[in-house]
Amino acid sequence: MSPQTKIANSLTAMAKPRATHSPVTLSIDIGGTGIKAMLLDRRGKPLSERERLLTPAISTPRAVLRVLDQLRERLPGFDRVSVGFPGVIKHGVTTYQAVNLHPYWANFPLQRELEKRWNKPVRVANDAAVQGYGATHGDGVELVLTLGTGLGSSLFTDGHLCPGLELGQQHWRKNKSYEDLLGQCGLKRAGKKRWNKLLQAAIEETRLLFNWDHLYLGGGNARLIDFKLPEGVTVVSNNSGILGGVALWREG
Repeated sequence: MSPQTKIANSLTAMAKPRATHSPVTLSIDIGGTGIKAMLLDRRGKPLSERERLLTPAISTPRAVLRVLDQLRERLPGFDRVSVGFPGVIKHGVTTYQAVNLHPYWANFPLQRELEKRWNKPVRVANDAAVQGYGATHGDGVELVLTLGTGLGSSLFTDGHLCPGLELGQQHWRKNKSYEDLLGQCGLKRAGKKRWNKLLQAAIEETRLLFNWDHLYLGGGNARLIDFKLPEGVTVVSNNSGILGGVALWREG
């Protein structure tokens, strides 16, 4: 066998895994304390280790984009990008409800900015929606709540996302919202014991409100739950906020 043939065979062998995995998605989960990323194959299976960098203390768009550039350098070789963002997204634009990061995020064209910056197709969605794609099973009514800096939420019926749900912003008790009481600030004010009691009450409240068949609890503060979960309620891995990224390319 000639050296040229050996080289050609080696290149073919190297190309096969790439063809099997393509298109490769760089899936990103932007949170209030950390920004995580991972490469996924076309079925949504991990192709890399999870990378995590701290969210900047002053989380302006410019500061967060610098962190995203660092993650991109650590995870090269992708074909497209999915981003979960902690706020309402309209056509790839972050709305005024993105205040958990910084007021400058109001009406910021994140999807267009990343496409221009990285020269790759990009889709951006609410982070709880992306987590829902990674956690739900597509059976009946499924609600996802993310317990982190704020309170994220997404609702699915038979695997289809019902867009626009922002349960965290709704008034609940004493003129305070679900997010006021169950987000990070609420946890610090109330303490772990009281916060758990409020969460138990919220679980029953959402059961009556949505008649869900299953409720999934995610986010960094889900690890603080200290009561026995009722039937139909599951704590899911924080990585589901990344693993759901491929589903953005199945929608629309």
